[in-house]
Amino acid sequence: MNIDVPEGRDPIEYVWGELVPGIGPAAANFSLAVYAHTTLGLREFEAARLRVAQINGCVFCLDWRTERDGEKVEPGFLDAVTDWRTTGAFDDRTRLAAEYAERYALDHHNLDEDFWTRMTAHYTQREIAELTMCLGSWLAFGRLNRVLGLDTRCVLTPPPDGP
Repeated sequence: MNIDVPEGRDPIEYVWGELVPGIGPAAANFSLAVYAHTTLGLREFEAARLRVAQINGCVFCLDWRTERDGEKVEPGFLDAVTDWRTTGAFDDRTRLAAEYAERYALDHHNLDEDFWTRMTAHYTQREIAELTMCLGSWLAFGRLNRVLGLDTRCVLTPPPDGP
């Protein structure tokens, strides 16, 4: 499905801002809050986000890399996310973030006691709640963008100061 976007309009701004004005701006604010207010480390944040992007198949989300204080994850990080079970590039927190993202997106009914024991050994309850909210945002909005065909029509623009 491809939403008809008026010529010359940004697909995300149009769908999220104008097409559904009672819901879209609130959804956009939630989506932006995940990036602006997270307390999670960049690597675990990106491991979880990219694993959801892989599952959703959102082209835009797969191309995006979160930047914090001028830092981004290293080239090849996406490949490490694909191989989260066996990669040597991840510490325990990062590996658990990727695992949680996958299980949250594909098998949330089977998040068992063993998983939660491992998770609570490395994350506080606050961090788990925050990561869960992030996962919900990425799962919902990445799928929205993919299903409505927005993910291949979005353009990443560099900040005004350059790339």
